[in-house]
Amino acid sequence: MFGMQRRLKRALDAVRSALRRRGRTPHEADDLVQEAWLRMACYEGEQPVERPEAFLMQVALNLSVDDYRQGAKRGEAVAVEDVVLIDVAPSVEAVVLARERVARLGRCLARLSPPTREIFLACRVDGLTYQEIARQRGISVSTVERHVSKALQLLMQGMADW
Repeated sequence: MFGMQRRLKRALDAVRSALRRRGRTPHEADDLVQEAWLRMACYEGEQPVERPEAFLMQVALNLSVDDYRQGAKRGEAVAVEDVVLIDVAPSVEAVVLARERVARLGRCLARLSPPTREIFLACRVDGLTYQEIARQRGISVSTVERHVSKALQLLMQGMADW
């Protein structure tokens, strides 16, 4: 009996946490968990629930989506204090470092022989298979493998101290 209660409590906590991760307030999460539990209890009156944890999670998430949609239809206002604004733009330092990395990669690619560079880019950028590249260029698959291997080795050496 106690093991089942502990399992149910863990399931309810997991559902509550999932709702919180999806932006629900603690109060909203508690309300949705309670509603999901009530629905499961009603459903169990008709037939047994084999996986109550999964049932609770799915019902609570569905209720959350339904509640969100209803709020959107009603045009609910959101208080500015309730909105969490997160700046996801990279920092200036990260942008500068990324540009330097791309420039260095460009210089490393420029040092490759034209056939090696073209084969490497066809494979890694265009997504062609070794067989497709070999067929297009009229060379063997092992030659394509050597070009790609050589390109990777030279690029890794050129970017090693980055």
